[in-house]
Amino acid sequence: MSLNQQTTPINTSEVARSLTLTVLFVVMLVFLASVLVPTDARAARLKDIASFSGVRNNELVGYGLVVGLAGTGDGTSSSFTMRSMANMLEKMGVEANPDKLKPKNVAAVMVTAKMPVSAKPGSAIDVTVSSLGDAKSLLGGILLLTPLKGLDGRVYAVGQGALTIGGFSIGGEAADAQKNIPTVGRIPNGAIVERGVPFRFNSQHSMTLNLSVQDFGTTMQVVNKINASMGGGFASATDISTIELELPDKFRGNMVPLMASLENLDISPDGKARVVVDEKTGTVVLGQDVRLSKVAVAHGNLQIVVSETQEVSQPGPFSDGQTVVSPATDIQVQEQNNQLMLMEGATLQELVDGLNSIGAAPRDLISIIRALKVAGSLHAEVEVI
Repeated sequence: MSLNQQTTPINTSEVARSLTLTVLFVVMLVFLASVLVPTDARAARLKDIASFSGVRNNELVGYGLVVGLAGTGDGTSSSFTMRSMANMLEKMGVEANPDKLKPKNVAAVMVTAKMPVSAKPGSAIDVTVSSLGDAKSLLGGILLLTPLKGLDGRVYAVGQGALTIGGFSIGGEAADAQKNIPTVGRIPNGAIVERGVPFRFNSQHSMTLNLSVQDFGTTMQVVNKINASMGGGFASATDISTIELELPDKFRGNMVPLMASLENLDISPDGKARVVVDEKTGTVVLGQDVRLSKVAVAHGNLQIVVSETQEVSQPGPFSDGQTVVSPATDIQVQEQNNQLMLMEGATLQELVDGLNSIGAAPRDLISIIRALKVAGSLHAEVEVI
């Protein structure tokens, strides 16, 4: 064996390539593991089921005029429109008699907007414009300068601009056509905030959370998760849907990082089992926790059809009789003979299958659900809307 053995040189590029592939493979495994981890399908973020004190909208409202309409504005019956036009023209230095104005191209409107508490002077917000008189359409109109006031009577924003209408209305003497509501429009960024709400979010020493779910279990779940996230007993429940949160010293004056972490907490809302019935449309909605004890149900429809016809009785020729009309009534009765069905629903799917097994239509379900509730077999709250 020779002492002068030749060694194979190491290819650094191949080593780097193999290390890169290994790292990519590990990263892919970590990503798939995070994606494939089972999550609670009922989980919701805290910000989707709760509102925080100091984070709200302020309603604004104002009265204005929309001009430039193609003969679809208010008629002469809207006296307030004519007075508003006269007042506006007087401010412009033009004298006008309200009795001689014909506001076919002008409409009186109410302007509404929602101003966030964080809106500062100079920021833009959307406005909604609604007809106040008997205008046929606001298509093509322009809102004149309109002050928007808050509940305290102070002006917080000023709106003006061209309207966007999501519909139309056209017609003639014999027919007309309409799509959506042409007397309501919007102006994106149509108002400029002139005065902000005097509220400092970061100056709070405590915060109130109002849950939209009225349930003690859900409230305590939120309290426990907030305390676990913050590492202390900072949250406490005052009633079924209100939570008081004491702010730690390190977050006072800088609450945004704390709220950003809390609002994304996963919560599994719970509540009473509920059945919602809409008799106007025949819609029935059953919650997931609705349960049904063992009960026997038989449901059959009774249909009665009464039809009336008129029969004419003619006298014989050359007789002294008179032609008379006599009514004829035809009555048909149809009744379904459904058998008694045994129903029991430990789950929502079993309950739906049991109701479908007796051939119940949506409007039949309303009667069945009410009867089950009276019998004490339906363990849910029935709400009729």
